[in-house]
Amino acid sequence: MNFCSDNVAGASPEIVQALSDANRGPTMPYGDDPLTERAIGRLRELFETDAEVLFLATGSSANALALAVMTPPYGSVYCHPESHVNVDECGAPEFFSGGAKLVPVLGANGKLTPDALEMAITGAGVVHHTQPATVSVTQVTEAGTLYTLDELRAIADICKRHGLKLHMDGARFANAVDALDCSPADVSHRLGVDALTFGATKNGALCAEAVLFFDRELAREAGYRRKRAGHLFSKMRFLSAQFYAYLEDDLWRWNARHANAMAKRLAEGLLEIEGVLFEYPVEANELFPRLPLPLIEGLLKEGFLFYRWEPEGTLVRMVTAFDTDPAHIEAFLDTARRIAG
Repeated sequence: MNFCSDNVAGASPEIVQALSDANRGPTMPYGDDPLTERAIGRLRELFETDAEVLFLATGSSANALALAVMTPPYGSVYCHPESHVNVDECGAPEFFSGGAKLVPVLGANGKLTPDALEMAITGAGVVHHTQPATVSVTQVTEAGTLYTLDELRAIADICKRHGLKLHMDGARFANAVDALDCSPADVSHRLGVDALTFGATKNGALCAEAVLFFDRELAREAGYRRKRAGHLFSKMRFLSAQFYAYLEDDLWRWNARHANAMAKRLAEGLLEIEGVLFEYPVEANELFPRLPLPLIEGLLKEGFLFYRWEPEGTLVRMVTAFDTDPAHIEAFLDTARRIAG
């Protein structure tokens, strides 16, 4: 009963089967195979546009390479202080871009605000300053919250006015699409997103991420950067097979819908326990409750796993996944109620 992350989950059986099917017989390497072509075609159909697509195996490589294409070495990337690109990628965006600067932009609940972004964009044309180049937003955010369509539209308008590119880190993009009840196109390129990292690993794949360049001009050098960085798979069909199965029969959406529903049930149950408060709204599949210390200690002693977000404090993080067992949710809540008395 591990609620530490959606990364603790295995892979969807459909994706495992697709990998087995892709293992039959020889085919051309480096993405020159029919399966890769079909997977790219499915992504273009899903997003209703002729985007350029790069398949990668990790979210960090996808984010870092996308930002490197969008940002010169002397450029600035504006992002939330708690964003994954700023906190959890060990300097990969700076490394792959050759030195671009990440500029934190404040905002509540894990979201940078349009007003704060407008104030942060400075230095254009001044040779002593890094040059404004890119804005990166995370959907779902690191606080488990969602940018609304209006918030994204306002951010995109600022980017357009200042001549900046807009990147979206969509490691949990499927969860966002389900929660917002919209199409992938409506929450990405139709709002002005130039490049999207569309994650599958957290939502049922083994190791598969895609970067969609809606601005096709950006993709001209992306392939070379991927190869130079050591992320061009020779047996690309094994990444493509995962995405092909991920999109088959809307598996990506069903997986995300289940994860979101499990988070909602967990949040509802926790709110019934005295002393439990939530740091952020529960809008997708991440929860940040504040639990009384005896409750934290009791649950951990009972064998439930989750992250203590403050080493000695009361804030914890819990994440549900595509394969979270509803019985595990009820067992957690029953145990919590018993410990709470």
